[in-house]
Amino acid sequence: MYTREKLETIEDQTLAPYAARSKFSKGRVYPEDEPEYRTRFQRDRDRILHTTAFRRLEYKTQVFINFEGDYYRTRLTHTLEVTQIGRTLARALGANEDLTETVCLAHDLGHPAFGHSGETTLARLMKDFGGFDHNKQTLRIVTLLERRYDSWPGLNLTWEVREGIVKHESEYDIADASDYNPALRGTLEAQIANYSDELAYTAHDLDDGLRSGMVTPEMLEGVSLWEILCEAVGCRSTRLDDLTRHRIIRKLIGMEVSDLVDYTDQQLREKSIRSMEELQRLPYNLMSFSEDMHRRNRELKDFLYNNLYRHHRVVRMAVKAERIITDLFQAYRSEPSILPPHIRGFVQERGLERAICDYIAGMTDRFATEEHQKLFDPKTLP
Repeated sequence: MYTREKLETIEDQTLAPYAARSKFSKGRVYPEDEPEYRTRFQRDRDRILHTTAFRRLEYKTQVFINFEGDYYRTRLTHTLEVTQIGRTLARALGANEDLTETVCLAHDLGHPAFGHSGETTLARLMKDFGGFDHNKQTLRIVTLLERRYDSWPGLNLTWEVREGIVKHESEYDIADASDYNPALRGTLEAQIANYSDELAYTAHDLDDGLRSGMVTPEMLEGVSLWEILCEAVGCRSTRLDDLTRHRIIRKLIGMEVSDLVDYTDQQLREKSIRSMEELQRLPYNLMSFSEDMHRRNRELKDFLYNNLYRHHRVVRMAVKAERIITDLFQAYRSEPSILPPHIRGFVQERGLERAICDYIAGMTDRFATEEHQKLFDPKTLP
């Protein structure tokens, strides 16, 4: 029988010396008995999976709004792909898979509807009321907004999971870890979650762009990483069938995962990292792509920004999203009585604007669109 103590022993025997160990967790804000057959990080993973915020990710935009097609990525499928890549990287580098998986599953819980345009709009509307950032909103969800226990607000997650959430960084996200040892870098598990996010969205946005027809093989000619991929899979035609596209995306993910593992392992050896503390005290994140892969990724991401994220169809949806969220925020603020009773109940505790922001940030694309119709379309019943 594999008790928690035995699982912790297995961690000791199998993980690298710089990996986080669940038995050495700094613990939870509110003391509670730990489970008999799960480690602390495994419990945290399960708590995240059961949240309302996690289920709502199914109907939140990644690039394409949910009702544009059933086969495009949503915020939920993005999260699952990030988690799969994260576990692979953690296993290869001897890091704690359970902690990595938990941070990956949680990393986008705070994203509002309509992707980055939704976040940008809420940040603008909340500029004078404490601001908005999806990383901070994720922490807010797991420490306050999810109400599932009589004895405490939030999920009462371990320090290490909360630290991984606040130290989530990518090209678009800058961490604010003022309450979580800001002088220290994230654990290797947190750094793996960061790169898994970047790797996943680059690969699947390219896949969705090709599938949608907004990106074509001809447009990608001259992009070095694309040329390498086509050569590797033997694709010499400008006509791209589904199976060839799948092979190219698989190859892209495989190449990038291998590069991350090889280069990070090289850095761990060169720096002689022997503990989690040594890794966190470095003045930079140790995990990284090689210089060549970083340069090729930069070129591909620039291409996607100019040709997919700025495509007129995507921009049109971003404009609609800004209008929807702005209208909702201003309507609720000017007449709070139109808010649902349970949201009005939070106004005294959180302030009007923050209560509205929490409400809108939790909306799915579909719910926000329907709510906008109810408020502004005279033919739609309220």
